[in-house]
Amino acid sequence: MSAPSLGGASRDGYGAALLELADDSRVVVLEADLGKSTKSCLFRAEHPERTISMGIAEQNMVSVAAGLASCGKVPFASTFAIFSERAFEQVRNGVARPGLVVHLCGSHGGIHTGTDGSSAQSIEDLAIYRTIPRMTVMHPCDDISTNELTKQLLDHESPSYTRTARNKTPRMYDDDSVKNLRIGKGSVLREGSDVAIIACGVMVHKAVIAANNLSEEGIDVCIVDMHTIKPLDTNLIDKISTTCRGIVTVEDHSVIGGLGSSISEYLSGSNPTKITRMGVEDRFGESGGSEELLDLVGLTVERIEDACRNL
Repeated sequence: MSAPSLGGASRDGYGAALLELADDSRVVVLEADLGKSTKSCLFRAEHPERTISMGIAEQNMVSVAAGLASCGKVPFASTFAIFSERAFEQVRNGVARPGLVVHLCGSHGGIHTGTDGSSAQSIEDLAIYRTIPRMTVMHPCDDISTNELTKQLLDHESPSYTRTARNKTPRMYDDDSVKNLRIGKGSVLREGSDVAIIACGVMVHKAVIAANNLSEEGIDVCIVDMHTIKPLDTNLIDKISTTCRGIVTVEDHSVIGGLGSSISEYLSGSNPTKITRMGVEDRFGESGGSEELLDLVGLTVERIEDACRNL
C-alpha cells in the first residue's frame, strides 16, 4: 500500500459521522459531560433538540438510551472508554439482554491516551464488551474509517461498542477505499504470504511501517485491519492461517481478552496456528506521552518486526 497520509483522531471521525446521520430523525445523541472530548459536541451544536446532556452520570445515560431505543429511536451515547465501564450492568441488563439497539462510543481508549494517567487509560474495555451476547465491538484505526463504520451503525441490528482514540493517527484509507469497509469484515491492507500482522486501532499504522521495513529483508507480510473484534471475521482468519506460517496480533489493549485473545480462541478450536499476541501485558499504564508509553509496554515498530522474524 502507499504511504499513509496525515489524518485526524478517530474521535473526530465519530463526531463527523453523527452530523452526517442527522438527516435521519430517529438519531439522538447522548453525552456524559464530555461532548467536547468525544466530539458529540458537533451534533449538539447543530441539533440541540436531539442531544441529551446527562452530566457525569454514565449509568443513567445508558438507561435513557435504552428507553429511547425502545421507542424507535437510534441512540448514540458517548463518554470516555474508562467511564463507560461504570455502566456495564446497564449495558448488559438494560440494553443487550432485552435486545435494544444502542450504540455506545468510548473515546480516549488504551494506553495511547497518554498524560491522562493510568486511571483514565482503559486497557480492558474491548474484553469487557466482548463478553456481552450479541454485542458488536469495534476499534477503527483512523478518522475516515471510524466515520464510515459509525454511519453503518444506523441500520445495524444489534447494540454496539466502538472505541475511539484521543490522538491523531495517520490515515490508512482514502475516500474510495474506505467505502469497501463493512462491519464484521476485516480489511486486508497489504497481501503477504510469510507472516500476517492483524492489528486494530492506533497500532495499524505501526504494523504497516513494520511490514514495509520487513519487505526490505525479503519477508512478505500480510497486514489486516481487524476493526471489528466481534463478530470476528473468521473466514478471513481461516484464509490467513492457511497462507501464512504464523500470525502476530497487535493492539493497544490488554493481551487478555482483546483482539489477540479472540483470534487465539477461534484458531485453537478450528485450525491451530502459531500466533504471537502483542499488547499491554498484565499491568496498568502510567502517565506520559503516548509514544513514550507505547515504547514502555513494547508496542513499537521494532518490537513488531522482531515478533514477525521470530515466528
